[in-house]
Amino acid sequence: MMYAALWRALPGPAWAKILVLAVLAVAAVVIAFEWLFPLVAEHMPFNEQTVEQASAGLPRRT
Repeated sequence: MMYAALWRALPGPAWAKILVLAVLAVAAVVIAFEWLFPLVAEHMPFNEQTVEQASAGLPRRT
């Protein structure tokens, strides 16, 4: 439904609509990778380390 509304809202022939939608899609991806994802990454727990070092009393595996 949303895609049909976008298609009808854009002026011009089909090739121009495809070009405009492709440029908009690329712009959305660039904005997400350049600004949105770095802002969100600061609040995600991916950088927290959960692996602890082995205790000194345990034998080492080889």
